Amino acid sequence: MSQASQACTADSQTLAAPAEIRHDWRLDEIEALFALPFNDLLYRAQQVHRAHFDPNAVQVSTLLSIKTGACPEDCKYCPQSGHYNTGLGKEKLLEIERVVEEAQAAKAAGASRFCMGAAWKSPREKDLEVVLEMVRRVKALGLETCMTLGMIDGDQAARLARAGLDYYNHNLDTSPDYYGEIITTRTYAERLDTLAQVREAGMKVCSGGILGMGEAPRDRAALLQQLVRLEPHPESVPINMLIKVPGTPLEDVEDLDPIEFIRAIAVARILMPQSHVRLSAGREQMDDSTQALAFLAGANSIFYGDRLLTTANPQAERDRALFSRLGLHPERRETCADDDWIQASVEADLAQQMAHRAAARVGELAYDATSVEP
Repeated sequence: MSQASQACTADSQTLAAPAEIRHDWRLDEIEALFALPFNDLLYRAQQVHRAHFDPNAVQVSTLLSIKTGACPEDCKYCPQSGHYNTGLGKEKLLEIERVVEEAQAAKAAGASRFCMGAAWKSPREKDLEVVLEMVRRVKALGLETCMTLGMIDGDQAARLARAGLDYYNHNLDTSPDYYGEIITTRTYAERLDTLAQVREAGMKVCSGGILGMGEAPRDRAALLQQLVRLEPHPESVPINMLIKVPGTPLEDVEDLDPIEFIRAIAVARILMPQSHVRLSAGREQMDDSTQALAFLAGANSIFYGDRLLTTANPQAERDRALFSRLGLHPERRETCADDDWIQASVEADLAQQMAHRAAARVGELAYDATSVEP
């Protein structure tokens, strides 16, 4: 947190001793955290969170699918996989101008980071050239940039970094032991290698996993252990709740208890004190109380907008209302003035959306007295 941010939030932040940064957590230690009484676990997570972050600030990102469908991977959770019939059509790589327009809209709506995702196993050279220009153009808007393009090698990572890419997202998804039950077209080692290439190129790492895929509690602990072993820890750790999409092999998997999901958020916060823990996919299915518990457990990042890559996300109005009820605000990047500007932008955007919808509704209800039924 910057000095300006600390000054702005001193009144709302209870200081605690910074947590030790460790990369050697044993699996039994992590399982012991999961086993703590729920109140004790959240209390400990809150102490860690307040030592490193403004407890009422949430980093806001927007995600855009820049190339959708027909992915050669067989990830059992993914509607974009070409192996499953989910009704999702194949779309070409978006034009650069369209991506820039979406990024401008995201910035106006209050996002500080713009994330772009493509359904590839790895990018082809001709597509990478276009992606690099997307990064340059979005970066020029003053937004943080993030990409998820599948596996990349050292040369590709270096070129993305030179173009101005801040973050590269590449999730581990689950534990090494359970991974083969979910994906067979890419190995766990290949995922770790991509993350190593990203770090070597000087970019920040965004990596997390998906919960509720039928994994055992030990698998959730083992996933977090893998993330903790990365040096440094990922700057961004998305914790996703499985969205069960019809047509995928996991469409009928048993629902994960929301309390177990919150436990994973809290343990991630304790293990990775300086990372942003993102409450990611699955928010559409969560009620406000579950989301509030996630923020209490240490989540301090969300995707903002109506959609993630191909699935629904809570609408902006609902997010804004929830932030207001909980006393949360978009994370300050540098100064309080920045935060005030983002708050004003969010409010103006939502007011405009509501005005448009109200006008449309009036039009639907209006009666044209000059018309005559045949």
